[in-house]
Amino acid sequence: MEWETVIGLEIHAQLNTKSKIFSSASTKFGQAPNSQACAVDLGLPGVLPVLNVEAVNKAIKFGLAVNAHINQRNIFDRKNYFYPDLPKGYQISQMDLPIVGEGEIEIKIGDETKVIGVTRAHLEEDAGKSVHDMFNEYTAIDLNRAGTPLLEIVSEPDMRSAKEAVAYAKKIHALVQYIGICDGNMQEGSFRCDANVSIRPMGQEELGTRAELKNINSFKFIERAINLEIERQQDILEEGGKIVQETRLYDAVKHETRSMRSKEEANDYRYFPDPDLLPVEITDELIESIKASLPELPVEKKARFIAELGLNEYDADVLTSQKSLADYFEIMLKDNEKNAKLCANWVMGELSASLNKYQLDIENSPISANNLSQLIARIGDDTISGKIAKDVFKAMWDGEGSADAIIESKGLKQVTDTGAIEAIIDEIIANNTPQVEQFKSGNEKILGFFVGQAMKASQGKANPKLINQLLREKLG
Repeated sequence: MEWETVIGLEIHAQLNTKSKIFSSASTKFGQAPNSQACAVDLGLPGVLPVLNVEAVNKAIKFGLAVNAHINQRNIFDRKNYFYPDLPKGYQISQMDLPIVGEGEIEIKIGDETKVIGVTRAHLEEDAGKSVHDMFNEYTAIDLNRAGTPLLEIVSEPDMRSAKEAVAYAKKIHALVQYIGICDGNMQEGSFRCDANVSIRPMGQEELGTRAELKNINSFKFIERAINLEIERQQDILEEGGKIVQETRLYDAVKHETRSMRSKEEANDYRYFPDPDLLPVEITDELIESIKASLPELPVEKKARFIAELGLNEYDADVLTSQKSLADYFEIMLKDNEKNAKLCANWVMGELSASLNKYQLDIENSPISANNLSQLIARIGDDTISGKIAKDVFKAMWDGEGSADAIIESKGLKQVTDTGAIEAIIDEIIANNTPQVEQFKSGNEKILGFFVGQAMKASQGKANPKLINQLLREKLG
């Protein structure tokens, strides 16, 4: 039987406020366990939550960025469940009236463009963290994360493959960084993803029973976990079994998913409006003010790169896929706008390859945008050739100095003296009569032989364009 996969994602983006969503406790990462949990976070008797207005503003900013409806009157609810890292016995979240309503995100897979619906995005507080490997016989509880502001972004079940799910997650990841509401650090838990996966016979309208894969913290693991879950469900159904609605954990080490608990429905949580928090009323003026403060969005930046810099769609798409990558590229353009394509080629080529090889983010690149820009300028003004530039790049990567300093110290400047290059070419022509005859007989490809000989004789320092020009003139 042919199966169709149906995927919806729930993304938890930690809002980068300095304090928590309902208390003044710090949200700084990496502090000593339980050092950033105040009386409100601990759920002590008599304490009252106070809403952090910045969390509301950041949620509105996201809603506007995905062309979503903003609910100008929204309320907070108590989501009741018992777990050791939830001291109050409930989580403050939003159910019926979330702050952000329906919106959309456009993704691209190969040549196909697809619109994925955003069902809603609601504010909620994070729970604490259970630590299972600190003591042999006990589970430790760290409540530093309790009360940290989250924006839960829920998609429509519009994705039909793991690749589509990854493309969507990457688009959301880039967007929250572009608009400055989340640092997107997946290793620190600032950006986490739950995947709801089901399958159904191809052509069937009714959705299959879904399993939820919890807290996946890398794009690679999102793809692996979803594909593994698709295989698991297919095997069960093809053997005549039934899928059980449940929450599953993806184990990246063992490359398997394991059942955690049966999947609860909304009514199992006994949602009801939080009596300690008033409804939030959002004015037209606030929405317009936040709309005016939105930065250039990825789709707008991509269009500008194509229209103003002459980049093709593929290059513009790659360069705007991450805010840090786009920022790096734009710093290079300050002194190199006429060499925009060359800048793009080096960022997407040599730089990206080196970053991947050493598993570095572009923020940690040993070569700054300004230094790489200087290297591109030296290619652009014919100080060095593209081939020599690769040697200079490696020296820069190894910390040997700036492009100009390396070119000077290693004597790598191109030979552009016409007389000197002519002398080299004359000698090569005189010593290679058979090849000269081949060229004159119409064998254009043999020109590469002469170019190679000239580059070798000049130790790679001769200007290739000038070599080609002079060779054609002399070979007639």
